[in-house]
Amino acid sequence: MELRRWLQSYLSNLIEERRISRNTEQSYSGDLTDFIDYLENNQIVHPNELRAHHLNSYLNDLRTAGRSTSTITRRIVSIRSYCKYLTIQRAVDYNPAIQLEAPKAERKPPKVIEVSELDKLMEMPDTTSEIGIRDRAMLELLYATGLRVTELMMLDIGHVRLDMGFLLCLGSGGRERMVPVGDQGTSWVAKYLEEVRPRLANPDKPNEALFLNHLGLRLTRQGFWKVMKKYANQMGIAISPHTLRHSFAVHLLDNGADIRAVQEMLGHSDPSTTQMYQTSAKLKIKEVYERNHPRARS
Repeated sequence: MELRRWLQSYLSNLIEERRISRNTEQSYSGDLTDFIDYLENNQIVHPNELRAHHLNSYLNDLRTAGRSTSTITRRIVSIRSYCKYLTIQRAVDYNPAIQLEAPKAERKPPKVIEVSELDKLMEMPDTTSEIGIRDRAMLELLYATGLRVTELMMLDIGHVRLDMGFLLCLGSGGRERMVPVGDQGTSWVAKYLEEVRPRLANPDKPNEALFLNHLGLRLTRQGFWKVMKKYANQMGIAISPHTLRHSFAVHLLDNGADIRAVQEMLGHSDPSTTQMYQTSAKLKIKEVYERNHPRARS
């Protein structure tokens, strides 16, 4: 069987055995399709023709093309997994990716939006319209809680306890966490629930989702990205939904929040992931010091 046909078998296995999400399946598929295209262009079609130097040559081409370290690392993960599957299925005599090492990941400081720009972003939705109120509620809640976009879209009405000022979030790996919601987030979500959601809801298709689209269905991750992009374009800035999550963390740390508490609210299992926000906050403090202290510079 050719490499391309083995790929379909491998992807089916990921879905059936590992229960991966549709987004993850598409990521593996895209990475490995590109890899197999490269191999076929070099007359490598069957698994038993695959050698370690073919993998290294492909990765060198990615580096020459200027691909980022994170992209190359992700491709290596995909190739390793695929080659392991080929080995288990005895499509190859040995695993050609056994010594393939991922480059050290670049840890760039997170992109953060200033509080003044954040205020402008929150004012962008037209809150005289139903969709504008919904959008404002989503933006306020995202920044108020630091949720991931997928987590925000998966919220049901029952997950939000506005009377107690918190929500229940189902994060990665099925882990639940309670996240506080401030006054602004609470106020706009309450307004949305009272004035807008009943009008968006489709009585023929009952849905427990907190945020609905114009069809009365759960708003998707892609739908929220479009909302965010629209307002960012209107402001003339380049931000993503994850920028609000980054800003949530850095702004808390800037104002003296305990890093363990921030870690808990973000749902990070590894403390080092949260520490990158602390580094960003310290860099900002240093910039403020150097800019304002009369004897900071010679």
